[in-house]
Amino acid sequence: MRYIFIGRSAARSMKKLTWKMTSNTVTDQLSKRMKFLRGLALALVHLLARLEVHGADKFPKSGPTIYVMNHLHWTDSVIGFVIVTRPGTMFAADKWEHHWLLGPVLRFTQQVIFVARGQADRKALSQALDVLKQGHMLAIAPEGTRSKTGGLQEGHDGPAYLASRTGAMIVPVGAYGQEKAEASWKRLRRPHVIVNVGDPFILPGTPNKARGEQLLAYTDEIMLRIAALLPAAYRGIYAEDRLRADGQEPSAESSRIEKEPVVTG
Repeated sequence: MRYIFIGRSAARSMKKLTWKMTSNTVTDQLSKRMKFLRGLALALVHLLARLEVHGADKFPKSGPTIYVMNHLHWTDSVIGFVIVTRPGTMFAADKWEHHWLLGPVLRFTQQVIFVARGQADRKALSQALDVLKQGHMLAIAPEGTRSKTGGLQEGHDGPAYLASRTGAMIVPVGAYGQEKAEASWKRLRRPHVIVNVGDPFILPGTPNKARGEQLLAYTDEIMLRIAALLPAAYRGIYAEDRLRADGQEPSAESSRIEKEPVVTG
């Protein structure tokens, strides 16, 4: 399934995209406030980027799900929000809770968990576990912070911990092109952003109480799945040799992209 914002009037593009993405019955689960915010986000994305999405129909319609995506740019949360019609709860750094603009928006969604960075936030983990145990979806950026190089950074073990305790389905997502946004906007152009959604999977042997080396292995599995959805220049420490050593193969979508230098915004 592909959604492309290219060369149409805003009204026609929005109408067509909205029809395609709301044709799935999962959209009916969205609250009125989330539908309102999603409409605004779709308009914003259309104005600022040409978005191409592959595999958006792979998201499970129900059941505990962890949605993991690489982190390149401040627009990642908006991009991640518009590509899936199922409601979900996301993590956000606690510094944004009282931001003059983002704070009210995030609180308005009523679907955000503020987490303290650089420390074990037990309250946030407990809230995340509750979301999954209730059969809902949770969105997490395993790297924690934006990549300064454009390549994948080492993943944190939070998603692996949550998946191991709940047996949740994991959906890997690789997105790129948004890191070129500022350079494109200065030339009055919209960056071409490509999003690849991978096959959902469950970590072997879960649910369990994995710790230590097992959690590290699970984290590598998650990050390698994301890496397989990205062109080589974006895989960072999860590069080609590590992919093949783990039995992963680059996705067809990422393989067809010309290998070009990463330009960070």
